[in-house]
Amino acid sequence: MEEMLVYTVSELTREIRGVLEEAFREVWVEGEVSNFTVSAAGHTYFSLKDENSLLNCVLFRGNGSRLGFDVENGMRVLCRGRISVYNKRGQYQLYVDRIEPRGMGALQLAFEQLKKKLYAEGLFDEARKKPLPFLPMCVGVVTSPTGAAIRDILNVVRRRFSNVEILIRPVRVQGDEAKHDIVRAIEELNELNRHLVEGGEEGHPVDVMIVGRGGGSLEDLWPFNEEMVARAIYASEIPVISAVGHEIDYTISDFVADFRAPTPSAAAELVIPLKRDLAFRVEECRNRLRAAAKKKVSLLERELDHIRGKYVLRSPMNVFLQMRQQVDDMLKTVASAMTHSVELRQRELRAASGRLRALSPLAVLDRGYSITFKAGKVIKNAAVLKKADRIQTRFASGSVTSMVEKVEQ
Repeated sequence: MEEMLVYTVSELTREIRGVLEEAFREVWVEGEVSNFTVSAAGHTYFSLKDENSLLNCVLFRGNGSRLGFDVENGMRVLCRGRISVYNKRGQYQLYVDRIEPRGMGALQLAFEQLKKKLYAEGLFDEARKKPLPFLPMCVGVVTSPTGAAIRDILNVVRRRFSNVEILIRPVRVQGDEAKHDIVRAIEELNELNRHLVEGGEEGHPVDVMIVGRGGGSLEDLWPFNEEMVARAIYASEIPVISAVGHEIDYTISDFVADFRAPTPSAAAELVIPLKRDLAFRVEECRNRLRAAAKKKVSLLERELDHIRGKYVLRSPMNVFLQMRQQVDDMLKTVASAMTHSVELRQRELRAASGRLRALSPLAVLDRGYSITFKAGKVIKNAAVLKKADRIQTRFASGSVTSMVEKVEQ
């Protein structure tokens, strides 16, 4: 009897894993995402399903960070990876290294997701966008120093207003490191402005900033769709014009920036006016000011002629004499009024004096009566006196002091 081959569970699992890994080293699988979760370590676990089956999938953190978009439940995707077996649970699963959305490119999906996120946060609000300066003295340009964009901008500046200072901050505008370059450039120009203002050093601060590059594919323009670039533009204290690609190209930077220009040259034309137009406007203002001044002088001359014809200027002494006579008349009127007032008050005083005199006890004395006092108090009743009291008697004219010898009731 032949000896049976018996596997342990671990041995059989390893054998199956070897067979699957050999047969499915690289495989593309299409399905709908479900059971999507992210572990504390940053690894992603989900399932791919169709009408009849379900496949467990693992996307490790390193591969997930390179996706560029967020995977969500219900999304239909293509996953590339290898089939293997997780020994601990004895289940086969797909170890994913790449995911592409079905029906929409990964970059386009990432663009739409970030656009929706930043819009919800208010980064696109028109109310917080800063106005452009009328005539900037210094324009900062964040772009490649060798690309067509900087040449176009410089050509426009030379043609429109060569007096404007251009400060170029060279950056990479393509590739994985471009986003970091662009963010640093925006931050450095803002820091330069703060240093000039706070430090009081010579040099004109940057009035406006152009951030952009020439045309290219969606992949070429992608640094301007990065979230970190959008937030740097939003945080900029300097007004920012986004000028990325051609007129048909739109990036996240266009929505966040204070202004969007269809091309770099259009950005330069937007921010830098034509010198001859300004000269024409200055001349026009000068002519209008001259005409207004001439009209004002003519008006003042007519007013002066009118004033010259007035009586007060023709015979100023006569006016003075009339005013002098008016003063005399006023003084007479005042003197007469004062005399009348004094006489009236005197009559009133005499009448009041007569009434007071009629009520005065002195008038009683004039009729032969007298008043007796003791210690300054009027004596109305003899009973308050006693023998030897000193009393004073007042007459209409004079008074006497006497001593009481007898009191009669």
